[in-house]
Amino acid sequence: MYIICMETRKLSPQNKEFFALVSRATFTNPFSDQRLEIDRKISRSRPDTSWVEVRPDAIEEVSKRIAKLDAEGTAAINDFPKTDQQLIEHLFLFDVYHQFNEKFDQLIIDQINADEKPLPVPFAHNALAELTKRGFTHQRAIQYFSMFYQIRRAFYFIEKTLTGKCPSMIELRMNLWNNIFTYDILHYEQYLWDRMEDFSILLLGPTGCGKGTAAAAIGRSGFIPFDEKKNTFAESFTEICIPINLSQYSESLIESELFGHTKGAFTGAVASHDGVFSLCGRYGSIFLDEIGEIGTQIQIKLLQVLQERIFTPVGSHKKLSFHGRVIAATNQSIDQLRTEGKFRDDFYYRLCSDCIQVPSLAQRIKENPNELNELIAVTTQRITGKRSKELIRTVTEVIKKRLGTDYHWPGNVRELEQCVRRIMIKRDYLPDILNLEKEYQNQFLADIAHGDLDSQSLLSGYCALLYEKHGTYEAVAQITKLDRRTVKKHIEYYNQK
Repeated sequence: MYIICMETRKLSPQNKEFFALVSRATFTNPFSDQRLEIDRKISRSRPDTSWVEVRPDAIEEVSKRIAKLDAEGTAAINDFPKTDQQLIEHLFLFDVYHQFNEKFDQLIIDQINADEKPLPVPFAHNALAELTKRGFTHQRAIQYFSMFYQIRRAFYFIEKTLTGKCPSMIELRMNLWNNIFTYDILHYEQYLWDRMEDFSILLLGPTGCGKGTAAAAIGRSGFIPFDEKKNTFAESFTEICIPINLSQYSESLIESELFGHTKGAFTGAVASHDGVFSLCGRYGSIFLDEIGEIGTQIQIKLLQVLQERIFTPVGSHKKLSFHGRVIAATNQSIDQLRTEGKFRDDFYYRLCSDCIQVPSLAQRIKENPNELNELIAVTTQRITGKRSKELIRTVTEVIKKRLGTDYHWPGNVRELEQCVRRIMIKRDYLPDILNLEKEYQNQFLADIAHGDLDSQSLLSGYCALLYEKHGTYEAVAQITKLDRRTVKKHIEYYNQK
């Protein structure tokens, strides 16, 4: 497979081709179809083989190729011509990362349970030794070890907390990964690993769809350097993402919660207070939920933070620095807020280095009817700590009986979670009628505003709205002066649109 010539190991064309695939895999989004296709080629798997099956085979095949390189003695980067050294670097990075990914996963779980203080990393010495053995300098080995931890955290939180097989969830996971590492991790590693605080993000989607979970996945996946002297990472990822729901505070208090205040700055300020921008460290991020709720004056102050990276506590003239990243979210239409003058254009353009749409539960189920079954299984397991087919079956039966297959889930994933809890307690669930009426009303009015409803759709939508309000076909028939069967057909027609 290779020959040694003039003290330099030359790669055969076959090895070059294989190592080029490994190089692409190393820096390709793991949630993308492209990565799956690359792994299939590496493992020589069938085109229909799932990623769960492909992944271990691809890792094993790379290990076998490295073992062949080591047959003549431990291979290192500088053993190969300069033209091949980048391929060899990526090959070794792929291999060492996968040697320790299970240990990283356990470290993540242990750190979640430990919460505040960064935990010791017992396998750090071995991982660094593997990298230096392959020719990486000690400094670069530490840098790549820190990136391994970041990559593993990002994969863990995106894959574990944002489940779903529908197209919109697949796209969401890909977008979140790209937001953390850009479109190419090699590009990220070369230019941006310590510059991502300048890239703010705006998450869009209806209430309860999982914007907070998406924000936490980004916030917990920032780069954290490894401190070799302490044998820990510099900070715990559990502490680096600070959330604040802006809708909880009045306009007069938001500024203090964000930027802090000095003692005596206003009536009731009996002591100094650190705002979230003071609490957020170098490797952290702030999650500003419900960003659409704030007034233009606060937007101007936030714009200054994003542009100049400085802020001033209320009642102080001292300028403080902010080094973290800003993640924002809203369930409102940004376009509408901008049109109405409630959201400044300059603030929008500075905030949205990236915009990511988080899909509603109704959209997810429409794309893939099995999405609901999977979420029920995941939710029951998260609540109880174990997977129970009996419990999943009970919850599914109650939902099917009480809500049917056309329920719109106005509260989204958050409503589903509470639905599962209520079924566990009462073996029953009744939806929030107020929200349900509002959902149907909003949808019906949106259909009318769109201006292309025919007479049947108009009447069907009205019948569906009345049915959600009154709950029986008879009541709708009495109001519309239609017979019961006709009413039922109209409602079924509208719900199937």
